[in-house]
Amino acid sequence: MEKKIRKKPFHVIYEDNHLIIVNKAVGVIVHADITRDKTLEDYVKEYLRDKYNKPGEVFLGTIHRLDRPVSGLVIFARTSKALERMNEIFKKRNIQKTYWAITRRIPATKKGKLTHWLVKNTDTNKVTAYDNEVPGSQKAELNYRYIGTLNKYHLIEVEPITGRPHQIRVQLASMGCPIRGDLKYGFDRPNPDASINLHARRVYFIHPVKKEPILCKAAVPENAFWEEFLELDKEDIKVDTINFLH
Repeated sequence: MEKKIRKKPFHVIYEDNHLIIVNKAVGVIVHADITRDKTLEDYVKEYLRDKYNKPGEVFLGTIHRLDRPVSGLVIFARTSKALERMNEIFKKRNIQKTYWAITRRIPATKKGKLTHWLVKNTDTNKVTAYDNEVPGSQKAELNYRYIGTLNKYHLIEVEPITGRPHQIRVQLASMGCPIRGDLKYGFDRPNPDASINLHARRVYFIHPVKKEPILCKAAVPENAFWEEFLELDKEDIKVDTINFLH
């Protein structure tokens, strides 16, 4: 009987001895949770083990995460030194991350900054956004800009300044623009594949070991709905290099 080969839920975008950056598919979790489902970390370890014929356990450091229904770029460290230095880059916010979100409502202001204080309910795994600081809250900030409209849906580019759980999802919903498919934060119907239309599109930072600029861009998921929005992607890639080299 012919063995069925399962397609990897990621594509490698960048790889060297220190880092591996992949484009994550919808539906896979990055790091282990209570579901005990196979993780992106597991899949990438398998890839490295097979590619380099490594015996035993493969080191892979998880630096950040994407929610299960979100697609796009995830950065892993391949050494403990790279993990420590990448954690410091994230802590100091010396990294520029760009997301694409699709909404049914257009923002009242087409470009701006959102600031909220977020509180996570661990029982429901849902985050609430407040306009002012409340006990137990974390400050969340992001910049956004409207890119364009196609078939009554709107493409919004988001650059998070902080990295809070569900931040983009709840902050866009708080300005009246829940992400397509995101039932948890106010959209009225699910997507057929249980995804939400939020995609980690670009990342820019200075390599923690090589000290050279790294700029990666992730293709959108392979479906007709997402691919139509590529027509709106006419932007010049702009990155803010200020403070990245200190």
